Amino acid sequence: MVRSLAKKLTLSEFLNLPETKPASEYIDGQIIKKPMPQGEHR
Repeated sequence: MVRSLAKKLTLSEFLNLPETKPASEYIDGQIIKKPMPQGEHR
């Protein structure tokens, strides 16, 4: 198993980062990339 040793960010640090596409979310000190929409909207 591989473990990530990345430093957890504070909310303030996350908010100072540039916006990304696709958008990212801040969850429990980690940056999570939102998945791109797939298929058609109905």
